[in-house]
Amino acid sequence: MLTGKQKRFLRSEAHHLNPIFQVGKGGVNENMIKQISEALEARELIKVSILQNCDEDKDTVADELASGAGANIVQIIGMTIVLYKESKENKKIELPR
Repeated sequence: MLTGKQKRFLRSEAHHLNPIFQVGKGGVNENMIKQISEALEARELIKVSILQNCDEDKDTVADELASGAGANIVQIIGMTIVLYKESKENKKIELPR
């Protein structure tokens, strides 16, 4: 689990990022979770946008992505989810204690 201080730090780090995944009509699937896991390993912090035609609500999508990829939900703002997962190989982000 992330502390409030760590979440604030990650939110500021994520501010300038653009979403690299979109969840649409099909919702969340295995392939998407696999790709998001790989992206998190490479980048640690990513944004995912939820399209208007997505049938599931944003909290459900966020939970499915986070649990599937083993990531933390940093925030859900509007139709955008920010996910964080510490990288094993490419650790770039140093979290505050």
